[in-house]
Amino acid sequence: MKSTTKIALAIAPALAIWSLALAYGADEPKAQTTAGKFTDITAASGVHFQGIASHTSKKYLIETMGSGVALFDYDNDGRLDLFLVNGAPLADPTPKGTIPQKDGPQCWNRLYHQKPDGTFEDVTEKAGLQGVGYGMGVAVGDFDNDGYEDLYVTAYGGNKLYHNNGNGTFTDVTDRAGVAGSGWSTSAAWVDLDNDGLLDLIVLRYMQWDFDDIYCGEHREGGRAYCHPDTFQPITPLVFHNDGNGHFTEVAERIGISKPGKGLGISIADYDRDGHVDVFVANDSMAEFLYHNKGNGSFEEVGLSSQVAVDEDGQTYAGMGTDFADYNNDGYPDLAVDNLANQKYALYRNNRDGSFTYVTQTLGLGRITMLHSGWGLRFLDYDNDGWKDLLITQGHDLDTIEKSFPQLHYREPMLLMRNNGKGFEDVSARSGSVFQQAWVGRGLATGDIDNDGRVDAVVTTNGGAAYILHNETANRNHWLELSFVGHKSNRDGIGTVAKVVTAAGAQYGTVTTTSSYLSASDKRLHFGLGECSAVKEIDVQWPSGKLQTLRDIKADQILKVDEPQ
Repeated sequence: MKSTTKIALAIAPALAIWSLALAYGADEPKAQTTAGKFTDITAASGVHFQGIASHTSKKYLIETMGSGVALFDYDNDGRLDLFLVNGAPLADPTPKGTIPQKDGPQCWNRLYHQKPDGTFEDVTEKAGLQGVGYGMGVAVGDFDNDGYEDLYVTAYGGNKLYHNNGNGTFTDVTDRAGVAGSGWSTSAAWVDLDNDGLLDLIVLRYMQWDFDDIYCGEHREGGRAYCHPDTFQPITPLVFHNDGNGHFTEVAERIGISKPGKGLGISIADYDRDGHVDVFVANDSMAEFLYHNKGNGSFEEVGLSSQVAVDEDGQTYAGMGTDFADYNNDGYPDLAVDNLANQKYALYRNNRDGSFTYVTQTLGLGRITMLHSGWGLRFLDYDNDGWKDLLITQGHDLDTIEKSFPQLHYREPMLLMRNNGKGFEDVSARSGSVFQQAWVGRGLATGDIDNDGRVDAVVTTNGGAAYILHNETANRNHWLELSFVGHKSNRDGIGTVAKVVTAAGAQYGTVTTTSSYLSASDKRLHFGLGECSAVKEIDVQWPSGKLQTLRDIKADQILKVDEPQ
């Protein structure tokens, strides 16, 4: 697993960055088309993780949720490392007001460092990241712009901000920073909301919930079930503005990201290309939220008017995992949201006028996903053909679902849908034995773990193991990965938009670590180039507003791009 990273920089006057195409682009990239091949390398990698998810007779809803995963390079050695969030034991019954505790090493969150030979070593204790409480999600971002990635870990009963000290250790700075939060936190996102060069923090909360003994289901032997989310009241998210001195101020109501919801997934992108990053929230069993950035430090919720709040029939659904990416290469990010069986995963095509069209049925997702339940979800070009595909972890939330609905399943294989330039096709059955294994899938993070130009994945399961899936898809297609370093913008370059132009056409990407479900992915932008062995031009729009153009770039490399100072 040897990196062949090359660094090249070129700065030139920016040309017109955003060109438009038809729904699927004027020119389709020429490439070898194939099903994928993903191999489970967990055992050989040295990662041995067991998630904690107590299953009690009281059927507490938190038992169903699972936890997240992050792929990030915490020590700047050029290799992705792995952070896994874990739950905590629950008593049966658990008294109301209890904050679950990690009562031993078997419940710790885990940090695995990737060694030069591609295997991982557990450095949790050395790093100081064992964690507390019933862990849920993780967000990755360099909040103080010191060049090292920091971690924010969400949990039921209190969150933690860990500052990366740059020497392999982390310091808990939660209290000093003022970001502990309260209640049941789920997904979180690092994003510069006001373009001041400092990453702010959005923290979703699921609902107003405690360990109340609420009976749901049929009143018969074995009839008790997990309560539907409608049983509980929604709750506002938390938004922490980075004050630039190691402290944050909670500003959700002040800036307009404060609508009560039941947030599980979060993704970001500048969907209307006005130069300001917007925020999508996947809510469970209620309308989805899209927060439009007005450019003056405030936001407005436009889910209904932009037509992403409900499905084509005007129905709400159990929004869980989400991703914001341009699947049709027209320059505008589209939106995917998965949900529970009998609801169909939602795909919204950006109409380039501030609105979206629900295209689940027309692009084939309805037929493929109707009987599935999705959680972690990521757009990725697994075969480097120039089209963004979809990878999704699956598994129902109800462990008794098959008793009532035999056609549905608690444990499910993952789903890989290939974007063929016209729609999406299910290639799971032809993409490796990992897609035949039934898991209670939850979190998903993606990234090029071995720097070979193919995007890999890490999956978490509820109450089970974590899995490392190595992408071994065989073809001669080319690729390019971009690693951004901001100077006036935030150092991670989160929110940066890149347009990559080859002889086959243009592709677009937004720098983010946020999407999926409870998870954080590699911040590098990955582009499949098909048969093109060179990139004509890369146009970059930084959060600071600076425009940058790089020309004549060789393919098959990891390219570092510094913001002009």
